[in-house]
Amino acid sequence: MRTEERWVAIMGSMLGIMMVIIVITGVTSALHPPSNVEVVDPQTLHLNGEFVESNLGTAFEPDGSVTVRLVAVQFDFVPHCVRVPADTPVRFRLTSADVVHGFLLPITNVNTMVVPGFVAEVRTRFKHAGEYEMPCHEFCGMGHHGMVSHVSVVPKDQFPGAAPSRKDKLCSKVID
Repeated sequence: MRTEERWVAIMGSMLGIMMVIIVITGVTSALHPPSNVEVVDPQTLHLNGEFVESNLGTAFEPDGSVTVRLVAVQFDFVPHCVRVPADTPVRFRLTSADVVHGFLLPITNVNTMVVPGFVAEVRTRFKHAGEYEMPCHEFCGMGHHGMVSHVSVVPKDQFPGAAPSRKDKLCSKVID
């Protein structure tokens, strides 16, 4: 009987310690979110700031990486097709002007939710040139099934001459 009482005390202590850890973690995470939280006004995205129309698309950074800025709207990503160089760090910065959207690049490590009023940021590197689909994977309304945009990855040495265009003819074939 004494052994049973000891085991009950040990199990009770372990349960108490786990509960304290859960409460402390919950309180500290609520005070300091674990992710980079940036807010934007979805009503004025197109008027000023980072997501004004002239800033959308691909931009070189001083460190040699590339930043792609996109706005998710029903039922497209703007711009519809973006070009990035192969074998280069790529940072996608996204926001939504209307409802929650999903951002997915199959065959990569990119998968995030795009929430109105917040900036989502994901990073990746495309090893090979090709065309990649960019579907929305969160139901965003009746036209959700057609919300597919593209990323065109070009060889690094050909990238400076490949100016992004919304009417890009290279965004027609997609890698499976």
